[in-house]
Amino acid sequence: MQNYDEPLYLISVVAKVLSIHPQTLRQYEREGLLEPSRTEGKMRLYSQRDVDRVKMILRLTRDLGVNLAGVDVILKLKTQIDEFESTINELKTQLNKQGTIPSKKALVKHKSKFDIIFYEDKK
Repeated sequence: MQNYDEPLYLISVVAKVLSIHPQTLRQYEREGLLEPSRTEGKMRLYSQRDVDRVKMILRLTRDLGVNLAGVDVILKLKTQIDEFESTINELKTQLNKQGTIPSKKALVKHKSKFDIIFYEDKK
């Protein structure tokens, strides 16, 4: 089974599969939207994560009409949200292990992907 981040695909393969010109992939790399791995001979190798990222870029530009500067902002925000969600999950795990979440005074509301937790202040 292959790793999601394992570089496997040459630029020509990715371009053909996604029906885009290889120059488009090079442009995305120049814009900082994509960073494929490189072989010792400097050939670009794309992982499945890279391919999925290109698909997202294409959806944003083609379907939603977002320019590349907007795509850059969106991708950075998405990365930041993913990091925050990971931190929240780690903190929840730590709290559950410590048993520090008060059972009667805690209110948890589920709204979209985020949990909002309210605690009663013990002052």
